[in-house]
Amino acid sequence: MPYLHPNSPSLNPNYKLSFENSIFDFDITNASQKAVKINNEMQSNNSENHIQFFTATILYWQQLLKENRYKQIIIDSLRFLTDEKRITVYAFVIMPNHIHLLWKINEGHKRETVQRDFLRFTAQKIKQDLQNTNSSDLSKFCVNLSDRQYQFWERNALSIDIYSREVLEQKLDYIHNNPLQQKWLSETDDQPCFYSSASFYQQDDNCHWTFLTHYMNAC
Repeated sequence: MPYLHPNSPSLNPNYKLSFENSIFDFDITNASQKAVKINNEMQSNNSENHIQFFTATILYWQQLLKENRYKQIIIDSLRFLTDEKRITVYAFVIMPNHIHLLWKINEGHKRETVQRDFLRFTAQKIKQDLQNTNSSDLSKFCVNLSDRQYQFWERNALSIDIYSREVLEQKLDYIHNNPLQQKWLSETDDQPCFYSSASFYQQDDNCHWTFLTHYMNAC
């Protein structure tokens, strides 16, 4: 069954999320009140600090991120930026050749700077691993441009500001359903949703993804 977050409009409006001893317990009345606050906050925020739907793609759509150690580089970078209070991450998925995030660049930090640092750091760590393991895959990313020898991410990553709770929840569902598309199921491991925030929302999994913030706590 495709994943739907607890407050998806397609679910019963009387639905109540009820994880025992969970910090995410809430009833529909409180959720609705908080949704109004989220919408107001989204409308009033400076564009630099909106929640954003962010997509970055591996060069030529190559499936470099099938390797779990490269997925872990992405996770480690998100955790570092969160610990440094530069970003707040609400959702993510790491696919074989691209990533999707719902994140916010925190006040005092520039979107372009944070995105640049994130992509640059992850690219450098991946390159180092390929060099250390003498992998032939490194040659697939040789571009020999004036400013770089290797390139791992496509230029012009997609970043879309989210202005409403409805759109935020649509993107959340899209991110969590992405690994369940038939074209990916045969190409991923036995846990196609592991490198995703789905378990954080479905199973209250705070152990693996300690850097995540529930989207209902966006304000």
